[in-house]
Amino acid sequence: MPIQAMNSQPAGADARSIPAQTSLARPAASIPFSFRDLLALDDFERHARRRLPRMIFQYVSGGVETGSSMRAGMAAYQDYRFLPRMMVDTSARTSRVDLFGETYSAPFGVAPLGGAAFVAYRGDIVLAEAARQINVPMILSASSLIKLEDVHRANSKAWFQAYIPGDQDRIDRLLRRVAASGYQTLVVTADTPVLGNREHNTRSGFSMPIRITPKVAWQSATHPRWLLGVVARTFLRHGAPHFENTEAERGPPMMSQGSVRNTIARDKLSWSHLQAIRRQWQGKLLVKGLLSPADVAIARECGTDGIILSSHGGRQLDHAVAPLDVLPEIAQHKGSMKVIVDSGIRRGTDVLKALALGGDFVLLGRPFLYAAALGGADCVVHAMRILQDEIMRDMALIGVNRLSELTPDHLRRVAREA
Repeated sequence: MPIQAMNSQPAGADARSIPAQTSLARPAASIPFSFRDLLALDDFERHARRRLPRMIFQYVSGGVETGSSMRAGMAAYQDYRFLPRMMVDTSARTSRVDLFGETYSAPFGVAPLGGAAFVAYRGDIVLAEAARQINVPMILSASSLIKLEDVHRANSKAWFQAYIPGDQDRIDRLLRRVAASGYQTLVVTADTPVLGNREHNTRSGFSMPIRITPKVAWQSATHPRWLLGVVARTFLRHGAPHFENTEAERGPPMMSQGSVRNTIARDKLSWSHLQAIRRQWQGKLLVKGLLSPADVAIARECGTDGIILSSHGGRQLDHAVAPLDVLPEIAQHKGSMKVIVDSGIRRGTDVLKALALGGDFVLLGRPFLYAAALGGADCVVHAMRILQDEIMRDMALIGVNRLSELTPDHLRRVAREA
């Protein structure tokens, strides 16, 4: 085979023509001592388990019913092995990626995380600031406890994720608010016609609204850093947290026993509502929570700019297929739409597998929220640097300079290990 054909470069270019990118990783001496044991994203979960009350940790970490969907989302990445190429000059590799007219430093972003500010102090602001520092997208959840306007001020490139009811008037009013706040990218979540059966919340004592039972009081008292650093600090500085963004108007208090979260008419949401949104919304429009190729085809016909393949982190339907399992089929027919993948990603190798199978970008949620709980924006930045550094290292070991060079030929599917 000619030497030129063995180099992982486009025709008419060589590695020297690709802008060099410095890794985001810091020298070990510059990493705060409290972060020294945080070497991989799984480490953030291990430390957060000790830091947070069981009810709060379980709220973040748990899935629904048997947990099958959550496990499947992670296990799917173990079904693939890399077929690396050697003797490729990868000294000019870059993890930069273009998405919706923006150039990001890495091919991952922050997935929407409901209730983040009750897990970490000002959690949504923390995540937005970290994403701005690293230059990756952050998606604000409709179930956030901080006003969408405040988050946009912290990060003008943040995206907004909406839980849309099947009520056009309510939809229209919310869209006007989001647009007036300056958001350019809207994500419509499709997989929550009803809330999933999260039995672990009942077992741990977590509820919405929060009920101060003896179990909840004990867990809170035995975790003073969370009780004082998150709950008390929030109440003293900002008052009682509310669901700020589920509707155009302010939602109910998180801890009020006289009100509940507004999930009315979500089961009436249909594709006709998405078509109406597309006619009104002038920015980028994505649909999150799709798994069926048939649904992806309809989303494309509705004029969406992208879709997010997601099992909601295993928090909605038990025994749902893993997003990675349907990615190759969907990628073949995506056309000009961007395909973003979430659920189960924990390593740089996971990111590269998703991109090799046809994904354009990925999202992670839980690890970044654990990081926010452990050390605020600095810790989230540390987590992002870990992941970006893994991606850069793995690109060299695989033999690619740019993420667009990854193809299914870099992978082999293997039998799932027992």
